[in-house]
Amino acid sequence: MSARPGNFFEDFRIGAVLNHATPRTLTTGDTALYTALTGSRFALHSADTFARACGLPQAPVDDMLVFHIVFGKTVPDVSLNAVANLGYADGRWGVPVYPGDTLKTVSTVIGKRELSNGKAGVVWVESVGTNQRGETVLEYVRWVMVNKRDAASKPCEPEVPTLPEAVDATTLQVPAGLDLSGYDVAAAGDVRLWEDVAAGDRIDHVDGMAIEEAEHQMATRLYQNTAKVHFDLHRASETRFGRRIVYGGHVISLARALSFNGLANACRLVGLNGGRHTAPSFAGDTIYAWSEILEKAALKGRTDAGAVRIRTVATKNCPCEDFPDLGEDGKDDPAKVLDLDTWVLMPRRAG
Repeated sequence: MSARPGNFFEDFRIGAVLNHATPRTLTTGDTALYTALTGSRFALHSADTFARACGLPQAPVDDMLVFHIVFGKTVPDVSLNAVANLGYADGRWGVPVYPGDTLKTVSTVIGKRELSNGKAGVVWVESVGTNQRGETVLEYVRWVMVNKRDAASKPCEPEVPTLPEAVDATTLQVPAGLDLSGYDVAAAGDVRLWEDVAAGDRIDHVDGMAIEEAEHQMATRLYQNTAKVHFDLHRASETRFGRRIVYGGHVISLARALSFNGLANACRLVGLNGGRHTAPSFAGDTIYAWSEILEKAALKGRTDAGAVRIRTVATKNCPCEDFPDLGEDGKDDPAKVLDLDTWVLMPRRAG
């Protein structure tokens, strides 16, 4: 009897439902470790007192930690044999997650396309994470390049899903009970509210955070992400990089944590419009980030909160004073490692 080798490109079938193993009960220990590994400081996720003043029973688990746990469940079935995780789209956070909640993930294969070299293909999956009551905590689409088991196998007919450019703001979910009318800007760390940001604004988050070898592996293990490229140094030494690649989600978390400086009141993630890992990161790299406000949306029936669409770009070993994005040839700047597009909730000014 051999261990599970993971799915190769040929194993995926359109419409197949993947019930991922290992449900996960989140604890306050998980949230503390996540804070230690990322330094995230958003007040709503940091203090029970702050969360209760905003109408929630206690501080919810960090939105990005929820993303990683839901994502991590999918790796053994979707991306164990991946070459690269290519992108995300059409994502929405649902009900908040609290310590003691148990999460599981189910994915559906919605597209696949073989590469012209015949050695790999791209697979699209829609993943849904739910809690112990069956309530959705997160849903999103991602696509990943997966190795073929046999390069000589018969090519498949391509079937590529049509995905929206952005999540419709009217479909964003505000947690039941959340009321930001009494939001404490002093405790949150910034006086700028929904009314104070405008499309076109760019914010340099200034700070940098180095990725340590032990920390990125510990973070990835926290999420129970088993992808070989993040752990197996022996095999990684034989690749063109010659070393382990940092899990791209860890870079997302670092960028989100860094964005606190300038966007401290972007208090809850509610939509994932899109995202690309444009280059790999490695231990020893220092991550910087900057953000651009793309648009704002009022929420029907809400005067306490509004939605803001934010594009966040992360770079490695390159401070963002000049907002690096595209190189002279129009391609991504070589220092750019992440391009992420999200919807967030921000408190509104009373009256």
